[in-house]
Amino acid sequence: MNATPHEAVLPSERINRLALPMIPSARLGSSTWLLHLRTFAVAGQLATILFAGWFVGVQLWYTPLLALVALTAVTNIGYGFWLRRFDPQLRDSAEPLIGSGRPAVMDLEESPGVRSVALGLMLLDLITLTAMLYFSGGAANPFSFFYFVNLAVGGVMIRPRAAWSLTLVATLGYAFVLRHSVPVMGLTPPDASGEFDLRSVGMMLAFAACASVVTYFVTRTSGLLRERERELREKELAQAADRRLEALTTLAAGAAHELATPLSTIDVIARELTHHLEGVDKPPSVDEDLKLIDHQLELCRQILQRMRGAAGDSMAQQWYRTTVGDLIDATLEGIRDPHRVDVVDGVDAVENQTLWMPEEAVAQAIRNLIHNGLDASGASGRVRVESLLDGNGVRIIVTDQGQGMTDDVLGRLGDPFFTTKEPGRGIGLGLYLTRNVVSQLGGSLVFQSQPNQGTSAVVTLPVSKPDGVQ
Repeated sequence: MNATPHEAVLPSERINRLALPMIPSARLGSSTWLLHLRTFAVAGQLATILFAGWFVGVQLWYTPLLALVALTAVTNIGYGFWLRRFDPQLRDSAEPLIGSGRPAVMDLEESPGVRSVALGLMLLDLITLTAMLYFSGGAANPFSFFYFVNLAVGGVMIRPRAAWSLTLVATLGYAFVLRHSVPVMGLTPPDASGEFDLRSVGMMLAFAACASVVTYFVTRTSGLLRERERELREKELAQAADRRLEALTTLAAGAAHELATPLSTIDVIARELTHHLEGVDKPPSVDEDLKLIDHQLELCRQILQRMRGAAGDSMAQQWYRTTVGDLIDATLEGIRDPHRVDVVDGVDAVENQTLWMPEEAVAQAIRNLIHNGLDASGASGRVRVESLLDGNGVRIIVTDQGQGMTDDVLGRLGDPFFTTKEPGRGIGLGLYLTRNVVSQLGGSLVFQSQPNQGTSAVVTLPVSKPDGVQ
């Protein structure tokens, strides 16, 4: 299948398509690539044996040779079935899932089970090649050079240490066929004695040297290709995140612009109504309702400002020198139901730890976590806030008394517009914006949760002064 201009093709895929066009498209170094390669090897071995016997007329031991080809074919069929039953992710294709966070193709080195089976198959292929050479002239057979092909494939497929084990087995196999083999008319030299003379020792040393060079450079090049693929995936994910962030910035700016006028109108009407009702005999609930309206208007302004700031402008705010204690105090300002929030006072070393950051943006980010904890804990549940020193950073832990979350939910936390709240209580942007603020500071946000045991949100903030901050 040829790549269209809209498809993402990684370097190893280009190498596979250019170097081995006869093998079906699959990512270089993947489980499917090994499956296709062994299928191609079976077809090539069978065609070579039949061509040598029928068209060239070479007298060979066809029964053991065909049995060895059948062994490779059977093990390859079994390998294919095993891959499908081992993990559905191993039914790979040539294209990665850009933006999903992981590739559709599982690299052999990512799964210990698949990696071990692949190593076993490649060792079996080396032993099979040695046996086939034994029945077809030994080292004098021109196809003895296929040892290097197996070593090159092993360098691509598996880790370097395992690849060197293939080199050792190939060297021992070549030493065996160099001395022991079934003579073949036209291939085996008439003066071959089967003893290790000077020529045999030289060939043995040359083979070992070539095998070592092939293994070293192939494993090194393969490692560099894998590293480049990882960098490309990370870059693609970062670009996708930037596009989402840009869209959220546009959304926030548009929402702020569209909602500013009606909110201002409501604010003016509420203040005029409050002024007109001064000194008028009225139920106490009226004053409470007016105060509630004023509070909700202020909350709407904060929400719009937070969306605008956390989505793109938070780092443009002025950076302040503050402390962990002052940051916690700023966070608690504006918390709803503050009587349900338990702040664990840290030691003086923690409370007085100096931080450099846009304090209000970070305080609002932590405030989001506390509000989420209050929602999860129910009407009577409590939220615990604790701060700790952690190496070169400060950890702020927000723990609720909710029902906890499953691994599936934990994996999606922070995704834009993903929420577990009831319709109308959230749009799924709070955690995304919080994570964005924390990550731009060089920190991290991690969630720890188990069903029926609550959730802890761990915010790690750096304590070092950023470059360029006065």
